Amino acid sequence: MTDLHTLTVAAARVALAAGTLSSYELTEALLARIQAVEPRVRAFITLTGEQALAEARAADATRRPDSGPLHGIPLAIKDVICTNGVRTTCGSAILETFVPPYDATVVSRLKAAGAISLGKLNCDEFAMGSSTETSAFHITRNPWDLERVPGGSSGGSAAAVAALMAPASLGTDTGGSIRQPAALCGVSGLKPTYGRVSRFGLVAYGSSLDQIGPFARTVEDLALLMQVIAGHDPRDGTSAPVPVADYCAALSGEVRGLRIGVPGEYFVEGMEPGVEQATREAIAVLRAQGAEVVELSLPHTRYALPAYYIIAPAEASANLARFDGVRYGPREPGESMWDEIELTRGRRFGPEVRRRIMLGTYALSAGYYDAYYKRAQQVRTLIKRDFDAAFAHVDVIAAPTSPTVAFKVGEKLDNPIAMYLSDVCTLPINLAGVPSLVVPCGFSQGLPVGLQLIGRPFDEATLLRVGDAYQRLTDWHTRYPAL
Repeated sequence: MTDLHTLTVAAARVALAAGTLSSYELTEALLARIQAVEPRVRAFITLTGEQALAEARAADATRRPDSGPLHGIPLAIKDVICTNGVRTTCGSAILETFVPPYDATVVSRLKAAGAISLGKLNCDEFAMGSSTETSAFHITRNPWDLERVPGGSSGGSAAAVAALMAPASLGTDTGGSIRQPAALCGVSGLKPTYGRVSRFGLVAYGSSLDQIGPFARTVEDLALLMQVIAGHDPRDGTSAPVPVADYCAALSGEVRGLRIGVPGEYFVEGMEPGVEQATREAIAVLRAQGAEVVELSLPHTRYALPAYYIIAPAEASANLARFDGVRYGPREPGESMWDEIELTRGRRFGPEVRRRIMLGTYALSAGYYDAYYKRAQQVRTLIKRDFDAAFAHVDVIAAPTSPTVAFKVGEKLDNPIAMYLSDVCTLPINLAGVPSLVVPCGFSQGLPVGLQLIGRPFDEATLLRVGDAYQRLTDWHTRYPAL
């Protein structure tokens, strides 16, 4: 058999079901791969190798014809998602010792489907960043070029899949944190509709924006994972009671008759020519297969970035108030309780988190709420209406994911505005709450480029159908970095 660490989730399922591969062999091969490349990539915060091997032995011993759809398949989890008995740090010193006493719903569903966890993956602190450089523990490197970032905030989740250390992983997306690293690392990633996947057990950054979603090397694998993690959860008040489609059955390979809209506003000034070329060539592939491609306008796109950087920090300001050293993580000593809280938050939150808390607190303060937060929410409504109007005429919207390929480590760290602009093509989707899929579509300057496909609310099935059809016609998703 081929090198086991290169197997996709779908291929591993077939081999495991046929008895030509054991879960223990697969897990052992992935752990050997991690040992070989992790010191250079640094995608993990916590590796649970012994636990994974024990779970693999149990999976092999309990395999039956009706075993779960991910039975015995190892995956990895972004470290903002709670895992019972395994520390969840959110990439922050303020939670470096926190061990949750429960699993997030997505983790419970993965376990019920038979999946095995390899460990917790690095991310920007509290998912605030676009490069995985704000983690309190270490910087994750892009497997295609170790001098460059993997994107963020789910950089560890994307890098682990790109470096063949895990066939799939979970990440989160508040403003592009699944799609941008998927594009920069040359893997596939899906941000579901807001409310499609339970947020119970996700440590919140922006509660009206956050969504959990999968990374994998193929759209087929994304469909397999979505089938497991999607669906209503009564423990999450924002979870939508909307039926879940059969995502795998939707992968027909056919796009003929679909209308694909291309918004001019997403081809922003300063976009790398190679990124635009790869994106337009990918759209041409879909047109050649019978999809109708039409130009359209999303006129309020230009306001998404400033609106997002009012709304998200405001929500972060409220959500992160609970982290004060009293209930979670280590506490800095002080002369009084208030001194301890001030010292703990001041010393253990990183500079980017402090910056966003201050931005959000200011936007919510008396005299500024109407001028900033309320107005940003009004802009958000206009952006949502743009998408509603577009989807009255098209089935899918195709656009670039990032205006550039992966940039060098440290290149934008001291320039927050330049860093925030990295997500200019992804932020509107979170404000509108619609789903979006990224698939590899080429290279620019020797680095991966991703095509972004945007869909109607709760219509992940059509996105997956189009992404899978594109991957049947191209081989970008089969290319691996030469680590």
